[in-house]
Amino acid sequence: MAEEKKQKYLRGVVVEFDFTAIDGAQLLFDVAKKRLAEDGVSLDIKLEAKHLAGGNYQGGVSELFEALGNRHDPAQTAHDLAEAFKAAVTEKIPAAVTPGFKGFVKALAAKGVKTVVATRGDVSVLQTALEGLDPELCAAYQETSSTYGNCKWDAWRRVCAPNGLHELLTVALAGSGAGVKSALVAGLSAIGIVHPHTEYQDFGGADVVTDKIDASLADEVLRMLHMS
Repeated sequence: MAEEKKQKYLRGVVVEFDFTAIDGAQLLFDVAKKRLAEDGVSLDIKLEAKHLAGGNYQGGVSELFEALGNRHDPAQTAHDLAEAFKAAVTEKIPAAVTPGFKGFVKALAAKGVKTVVATRGDVSVLQTALEGLDPELCAAYQETSSTYGNCKWDAWRRVCAPNGLHELLTVALAGSGAGVKSALVAGLSAIGIVHPHTEYQDFGGADVVTDKIDASLADEVLRMLHMS
């Protein structure tokens, strides 16, 4: 029997676009605050951190309603929240693909590193925004996570295989402390991108913590991938 060929993997980066290039944590909080007000809930950062952050939408909303003695339907609220966030993210996508973001992708592509840009928004809008970048080394990906403010470890792995990446050769750009930790659990290295709404979170475990994505950040990725 012929020896099975080993899969050749690219080195790569997975960008949690909605919470890094976009200030998705603040956006999600604003969306959730508005929707929960319809259920008589006045959301603040403490309630969000205690009951919503890091859990799936419905589980988090159920926990929040139970804690507050609220009798509204958590399933409907969670569904509305997910849809509203998707729409809000989609609206922000074009402006978030900045010259600095493109410079980051181009600097990695010049070294043969593939960037996968994951969004919960309309992926066709993201694909349009990424036009002009090398399609072999920059791919848009439709993320289906229903986790509030980050994705779980399996989502990081799920994006790798169809894009020719292996988690041990991939760096995650995560927009929360929980996102950094889930990436590490999945086997990726991690860079934390901090926005004001997530400054209180623990980004421990990230090789780099910064507040911007530009060509200079590519140097850190290359170092982490042992290519510099």
